[in-house]
Amino acid sequence: MNRALPRATVRSAVYLAFALCMITTAVNLQAPLYDALAARDGLGVGATTIAFACYVVGVLPVLLGLNGLADRVGCKPLIMAALLLSLMATATTLIAPSLVALGVARFLLGISMGLTSAVAPAYMQLLVSREDNRVATNYVTASTSLGFGLGAAVTSLFLFHTTSMSPPSLWIYMAAATLALMAVSTLGDTPPSANKRSLLRLPSFPRGTFAFGLAILLAWATVGLVIAILPSALQRHGLSVWSGFATFGICSCGVLFQPWARKLTPRSATLLGLAILPMAYTLIAWGAVQGYLSAVLVGTVAASSACYGFIYLGGLSGVLAAGEAAVSQASAGYFLMAYIGFSLPVIMTGLLIDAVGHVLALSLFGLALLGGVMITALLLRRSL
Repeated sequence: MNRALPRATVRSAVYLAFALCMITTAVNLQAPLYDALAARDGLGVGATTIAFACYVVGVLPVLLGLNGLADRVGCKPLIMAALLLSLMATATTLIAPSLVALGVARFLLGISMGLTSAVAPAYMQLLVSREDNRVATNYVTASTSLGFGLGAAVTSLFLFHTTSMSPPSLWIYMAAATLALMAVSTLGDTPPSANKRSLLRLPSFPRGTFAFGLAILLAWATVGLVIAILPSALQRHGLSVWSGFATFGICSCGVLFQPWARKLTPRSATLLGLAILPMAYTLIAWGAVQGYLSAVLVGTVAASSACYGFIYLGGLSGVLAAGEAAVSQASAGYFLMAYIGFSLPVIMTGLLIDAVGHVLALSLFGLALLGGVMITALLLRRSL
C-alpha cells in the first residue's frame, strides 16, 4: 500500500502544479475578448481565428523540434521560461489590446505550452519520486485541465461589470503567475543528461495509429471552434460574456470523465468519445444560433467528456501502445494531428462565417464533423 507523500514532496508537487495551472490559464485568458477585439479593429471572425491559430505556429516547432531540450538544460529552466513567456504574452495584450497583439500573444503562448508539454510529466515524476507514475499524472492532468478553462471563466466574470479590453483578470493573472515563478525558483532539478538525445522528434504513424490521430483532430477542431468562434455567435444574442464559461466547460470538465476512460480499452474509449462528439456539437451549435445559453453550456460539458476524456486519453493510450519502440515519434504524430485540428478547420470555419454567416458555416462544420466521425469509427473498427 502506498504511504502518504512527505510534506516537502507535497509542497514541491503543489508548487509545480500551481505553475502548470498558471501556464495553461494564460492560454485562454483573453478568449471572451476575441469578438470585442475584432469589432474594435473592424475585422471579422476569419481574422480572429487566424490570430487564435498563431498558438499552433508557436507550439508545433517547439514540440517537434526541441523535444530533447530538457536533456541539455534540465526541466526547471524550461518551466520558468514558459512562465516568463506567459507573462510576456499577457503583458502584450495589456499594453496594446488588439487582434495583432492577440496574435503575438498566442504565438508566445504556443512556445510556452510547447516547452511545458515536453517536460511537465517527467518533472512532476521527479518531484514526487514514486515508481507509480499515476500520482504525477494526476497532478499534471488536474492542474493543466483546470487552467485551460480557468482564465476564460475568470475573464467572463469581470466582463459582467466592465467593457474594458484590459479587465482585472489580466492584472490578477500577472500577479499570480509572478508568484508561480517565485515558487518554481525554489524547486530542485536534475543536472543535464550525459546521454543527450536528438532535439528533433519527427512524427510518424505506426500501424493502427492514424485513426487515433484523426479522432483527436476532430475533437480538438471542436474545442478550437468553441474557443475562437463561439463568442461571435453568442454576441448576436447579447451572450458573449458567457463565452468564458463555455471555454471552461469544454476545456476543464473532461478531467471528470478520465477515470471512466481509463477503465476502457483505447479503442472503446475513443469510439465512445466519437459517438458523443457530434451530438454534443449539435447541442452547442443549436444553442448558439438560437440563443439558448443552457444548451450551449450543457453541450460544452458533453463535448469535453469526448474531447478531453474519452478521445484524448483513449487515443493517446492507443498510440503509445502501438508505437512500441517509436513512442516519441508516434506521440509526435498524434499531437501533430491534434494541432492541425486545432487550427485549420477553425480558420476555414471563421472565413466561411464572414462569407455566408454563422448558421450555414456552423452547419457545414457539423456535417464535416459527422462525416469525419463515421470514417474514423470505421477505421478503428477495421483495425480490431
